[in-house]
Amino acid sequence: MLSKRIVVCLDVKEGKTTKGVKFKDNIEVGDPVEMAEKYYLDGADEIVFYDITASAEHRPIMIDVVRRTAERIFIPFSVGGGIRTVEDMREVLLAGAEKVSVNTAAVLNPRLIYEGAKAFGSQCIVLGMDVKKVERSAKIPSGYEVWIKGGRQPMGIDALWWAKEAENLGAGEIVLNSIDADGTKEGYELTITEMIATAVKIPVVASGGAGHPEHLYEVLTRAKADAALIASMVHYGIYTIKEIKDYLAQRGVKVRLKW
Repeated sequence: MLSKRIVVCLDVKEGKTTKGVKFKDNIEVGDPVEMAEKYYLDGADEIVFYDITASAEHRPIMIDVVRRTAERIFIPFSVGGGIRTVEDMREVLLAGAEKVSVNTAAVLNPRLIYEGAKAFGSQCIVLGMDVKKVERSAKIPSGYEVWIKGGRQPMGIDALWWAKEAENLGAGEIVLNSIDADGTKEGYELTITEMIATAVKIPVVASGGAGHPEHLYEVLTRAKADAALIASMVHYGIYTIKEIKDYLAQRGVKVRLKW
């Protein structure tokens, strides 16, 4: 059985790491380069860097921050936000990232996933999905809708359908973020996580809502996620990565321990 991964997310706005609740009211919490290095040294399995306003502001990602971060960490590093073309992907990978995450651009142009996978391999292409719970309908049979532009625009696309379509196009991983749970520290959205994790063969990273190590245990076991993304828990010093991994290991979850 593969080890479950703990992924730390850095949402970056105007060069600073920020954290909000349900994609709103973001506040600055630190320097992304310094925070990435700290989490790497603390035992994170992976770092995810999102330039959270690049798509909405129609600008390229802050490549200098990506490059400086990549120089200081030696674990997988995924980057998203404002990536619209294969050339954008190439620039991010050359700056030191191992993976590129596409979200808004992939919804608007699904072929971007195929072209990226063909150019760099599926292992490099991550689909970021921002979803909200809605009434089930013929259009949204899963009851979860895809939103784009940092959770600002609903698309009328069913989340389960989109996850399977992205896998068919060549995505190598899905980061599934619940807008409803984001920043609440009340637990992950288990229903849609399990729905997608059992429907696709590629790894699914659960995102949004972690506040206690028990929440990671639930999403990694009951909801069958391959990895759990965290932010508030460590940004605010509530838990350390060691404490989280020790808890999971004690509960029988296979994680990578460096101690």
